[in-house]
Amino acid sequence: MNITYFISWAAATAAGGIITFLFAYYFLKNDIHQYLRQKSSVTAAQDHAHLLPLRLQAHERLIVFIERLNPANLFVRLYQPGISATVLQALILNEVRSEYQHNVTQQLYVSAVSWNVVRKLKEDTISMINNAVSGLSEEATGAELSKKVLGHLTTVAENPYDLTLELIKQDIHQFF
Repeated sequence: MNITYFISWAAATAAGGIITFLFAYYFLKNDIHQYLRQKSSVTAAQDHAHLLPLRLQAHERLIVFIERLNPANLFVRLYQPGISATVLQALILNEVRSEYQHNVTQQLYVSAVSWNVVRKLKEDTISMINNAVSGLSEEATGAELSKKVLGHLTTVAENPYDLTLELIKQDIHQFF
């Protein structure tokens, strides 16, 4: 008899608890949903505030990369008197690939369009250096290579390095 009483008491208490919970949820569900929406918008704002410095830093690093990729700057940094064109080519290609690998993670923080343009600029720079060397004699000097590459850049209507820098700057201005 005690067991029957206990089971009926437990069932009545559970039913009362469930009914109380359902009434409370019905009356508070709008407040609960509003609280959760506010919480998610605050979290999104905090995420945006946290990501903005990382995005700006990524754009800064890409600007430095583009400047270092520019053949005028590459030749100033890597040219040594008496160096052969093929040795200078190897130094330049190594430098470009190393710089690219150093900055490859920046693609997480910039637009896909900007990253693709930067990657294409790197590939075009490598092609330009390789094509210039292939057009020179085997005894050519680094000075001849630099003259050929820089001469080629003067014939291009718009400097691709300046255009890429401009694109990166436009990407940055979208944040403000």
